[in-house]
Amino acid sequence: MDLDKVKTTAGLDVKGKRVFVRADLNVPVQGGKVSDATRLERVAPGLSDLARRGGRVIVASHFGRPKGGPAPEHSLRPVAQALEKILGHAVRFVDDCIGPQAEAAVAAMQDGDIVVLENLRFHKGEEKNDAAFTQALARLADIYVNDAFSAAHRAHASTAALAKLLPAYAGPLLMEEIDALRSVLDKPQRPVVAVIGGAKVSTKIPVLTNLLAKVDKLIIGGGMANTFLLAQGVDVGKSLAEPDFIATAKEIMAKAEERGCELVLPADAVVAPRFEANAPAITVPISEMPSDQMILDVGPKAVVKDVEVLSQCRTLLWNGPLGAFEIAPFGEGTFQLARAAAELTAAGKLVSVAGGGDTVAALNAAGVTDKFTYVSSAGGAFLEWLEGVELPGIKALIP
Repeated sequence: MDLDKVKTTAGLDVKGKRVFVRADLNVPVQGGKVSDATRLERVAPGLSDLARRGGRVIVASHFGRPKGGPAPEHSLRPVAQALEKILGHAVRFVDDCIGPQAEAAVAAMQDGDIVVLENLRFHKGEEKNDAAFTQALARLADIYVNDAFSAAHRAHASTAALAKLLPAYAGPLLMEEIDALRSVLDKPQRPVVAVIGGAKVSTKIPVLTNLLAKVDKLIIGGGMANTFLLAQGVDVGKSLAEPDFIATAKEIMAKAEERGCELVLPADAVVAPRFEANAPAITVPISEMPSDQMILDVGPKAVVKDVEVLSQCRTLLWNGPLGAFEIAPFGEGTFQLARAAAELTAAGKLVSVAGGGDTVAALNAAGVTDKFTYVSSAGGAFLEWLEGVELPGIKALIP
């Protein structure tokens, strides 16, 4: 993909134009109220800007996974209400995303108005990338803007097909994501280090394989590291590991050596007999792992080594925690490394980009999310980008 050909909304004349914005309003709702408005807060500036410039802003999104059509619990109505408060601007909610009701609501819009359409997934045509459904969406607008990087890995009607029926542009949030990922993978300041954690090697094989050709150092943590330790002949006791992927781990280690990429595994670990809060934990060298214990976090020596590696680098890409951070005291390794990365970033010594649901939760818990250069709000799309996959929603924006 020639990403330099993606057109943006900067400087675009939108006055009096109907601007269809594919956003990601898929936020958690509890008791009819949005419980985490982060995604709304991030997309809001782009919507406000289009409205301020006289665009007639039509916001569309999926919400949850409704089955068999409309369902009250999957309505975007409470999300639209939360978005209105964040924008400080009137938002009209429309009970459908296509058809007479949607068309009438759009026809009644004035310059600067904002409407939110009902859940795109209430129509099966959205996920099927159906031509008739796409045409019905296209009738609502003059211009298409994709500002939902987190949905760009889906070849759906509103993320892929619609971009081919209308003049198509990338919104500011989408461009932020693209620019951040390009800054670490395509045009990085070297050396580059990737921190890849999480539970299983099996889910990250394409990521690891792709990154080996792009980074100078690779820190592996979480349950994934246990499989690599097994591949080195280490007894990991009762730890989460994937013996079936030992051969894969060996291949990755061999490729890393061949390409001159330093692969870093933990030298020590925090272990406990069971996975529960405040279980009796001890720190042991990896070589002395008790057979009746499980590894739940990296140890202090591992953290010192990881911080040393970060301090030798100019660019950091982070996906996945180093341990079971959600249960005390097994988040300390992740939190300490996150704080060190934040300090290096603040000192102008490191460009730090992170993404993935667990990663964002861990950085939030460490209190450093706003101290990284960029933290992606995407999950699956972020991972697929790291794998080197062409995302349909991005590809559709390239003429």
